[in-house]
Amino acid sequence: MSVGTSSAPGAQRAAHPPAPRPGDLADLGIDPDQLPDGLVVADEHGRVICFNAAAARITAVPAEQALGRPLETALPLEDLEGRRWWQLTDPYGGLAIRVRQPERNLLLPGGREVLVSARYVRAEPTGPVRRVVVTLRDTEARRRTERSHAELIATVAHELRSPLTSVKGFTATLLAKWERFTDDQKRLMLETVDADADRVTRLIAELLDISRIDSGRLEVRRQPVDIGAAVGRHIQAYVAAGQQADRFLLRVQHPLPDLWADPDKVDQVLSNLLENAVRHGEGTVTIDITPSASPRERENAENAATSVTVSDEGPGIPEESMNRVFTRFWRGSKRGGTGLGLYIVKGIVEAHGGTITVGRAPGGGAQFRFTLPVAAPAYLT
Repeated sequence: MSVGTSSAPGAQRAAHPPAPRPGDLADLGIDPDQLPDGLVVADEHGRVICFNAAAARITAVPAEQALGRPLETALPLEDLEGRRWWQLTDPYGGLAIRVRQPERNLLLPGGREVLVSARYVRAEPTGPVRRVVVTLRDTEARRRTERSHAELIATVAHELRSPLTSVKGFTATLLAKWERFTDDQKRLMLETVDADADRVTRLIAELLDISRIDSGRLEVRRQPVDIGAAVGRHIQAYVAAGQQADRFLLRVQHPLPDLWADPDKVDQVLSNLLENAVRHGEGTVTIDITPSASPRERENAENAATSVTVSDEGPGIPEESMNRVFTRFWRGSKRGGTGLGLYIVKGIVEAHGGTITVGRAPGGGAQFRFTLPVAAPAYLT
């Protein structure tokens, strides 16, 4: 795509630009300053004729200072070994069959890293270079992704170390000194190993969920779900584990629409929200289940969805943290856990076509509300 006919403000035209062709930026009505990536174009003499707004932002060089200057001066790039890039690649005097430079990391003056690729435009396959088209991309987004991955790896390594150390310690002790322990001592150690193995299994399941959410491959197998009964089972499990029965208040507004959802994933959402309310909240944990309008704009039918609200009476979530609750590694005031649970919950709800919000409960604590729309069963989708 030729850019010699660019109409960017301040851009200088070549003395004899090539005739416009269908697909030129000017023909498409696109100003180079509207492009999201940096664009730098040099003419057949190596002089910069286009330096768009994104290039000026990325390089911190005003366009008026770059236009008309030699490419290697306006854009003084070095590779990671400190070699001057344009002297190394020699776009105008190198091999006549070269048409591009693949994207790679290069350094601007001051050591700032950018992603750079180049295209050599020739009037004929092995003719002289008429244009050098350079694109620049900031690496900040990629660095944020890399930092997120590094944090995920560090978190996983930390969370795995404790249960695996326990498993290794108890199994080694049992193998070495089996006869010295009573049956009760053996049972206690084996129960600890079993609990730690469950912890590792849950962590691996979280990692798989994150991978599927990030790649858009989280599968939802819809079946009829009795959401009230599902919440009741979780409450019974907490009571069996020692929580007081009167700490939970379940309110169901009938009639509810038929809910077709993935029962395992709905259980995962309920488990996480109830665990947060019990662990981080105080007082009564209230669960309200009500019919609702669909969260999807294209559906206007009333009562086409089911909403579940989980509220507690604890200190709640600070206002400044509300917008970070569903991000990776967010943890409340009490440390512990991977900080991945609510990120996964949001991914599961959205995979169902639903929504989830966080706010302040009437009693002052945290309030999570998710809404799942009516949908067809898996075998009909």
